[in-house]
Amino acid sequence: MKQQKINILVVEDDNDINQLLCRIIKNSNYFPQPAYSGTEAMIYIDKQKWDLVLLDLMLPGMTGEEILEKIASRESTPVIIISAKNGQQTKIDSLRSGADDFISKPFDVEEVSARIDSLLRRYKKSKETPAREQLTHKDIQIDVEAKTVEVNGTKLSLTVREYAILALLMASPQKIFSKSNLFASVWNEPFHGDDNTVNVHMSNLRNKLSKANPNEEYIETIWSMGYRLKS
Repeated sequence: MKQQKINILVVEDDNDINQLLCRIIKNSNYFPQPAYSGTEAMIYIDKQKWDLVLLDLMLPGMTGEEILEKIASRESTPVIIISAKNGQQTKIDSLRSGADDFISKPFDVEEVSARIDSLLRRYKKSKETPAREQLTHKDIQIDVEAKTVEVNGTKLSLTVREYAILALLMASPQKIFSKSNLFASVWNEPFHGDDNTVNVHMSNLRNKLSKANPNEEYIETIWSMGYRLKS
C-alpha cells in the first residue's frame, strides 16, 4: 500500500534553522515546505491543507502569534511552536491560542524529530473512525467520523489535543482520568510529572465549552485524583 505523503510547513526566518528543520523532516520521510516570513507562510496556508506546521514566533511580515490565531480559526491543523521566546507565559499563551506543543530554542534534533512523530501519530489516531460513530454527553455531541464537536447547537473549534481529551472523557464518562492517564493517552508519551501541559489544555477546553454554554458544567476536577465528566 502506498504511504500517504505527509506535508509539513516550516515557518522560520533564520535560513540555517529552517534548513535544519527541513533536514529533520526529510530524514523522517516527510515532505517539508520552508517559509521565511509570516506573509509567505499565509500564502502556503491559504493554498493547501498541511499535516503539521512548525512555527517560529518572531517573524517578519506577520508574527507567529497572528499566524497561530489564523490557523486555530480554521480546520484543525497540528501546530508545534519552536521559539527562543521561551518564557513560561509565552508557552502558556501559545498553548491556549491553539498550539499543540512548544519546543524552546536551542533545541535537540532528536527531540524535535520525536515530537513531530508523536504529534502526527496522535493526529492520525484522532482521525481514525472508532466503533462508536457518535458520543453524547448533556448537550455535547461528537461526530467521531467527521471529528466535529457541537455544544448547545454551536460548532466548537478544538485543537487536536483538546479534541482527544474530550473524546477520551466522553468515551468513558464514569471514569476518573488522572493527569498521567490523560498525558499518556493523549500525548502518547510517558508522564514525567510536569502537569502544566495537561492543565493548560484542560483549561482551554473548559473555557471553550463554557463559552458555548455558560449555564452548564461539563468536566469536574476530583481533588487529588483527576478529571471526569460531570453528570
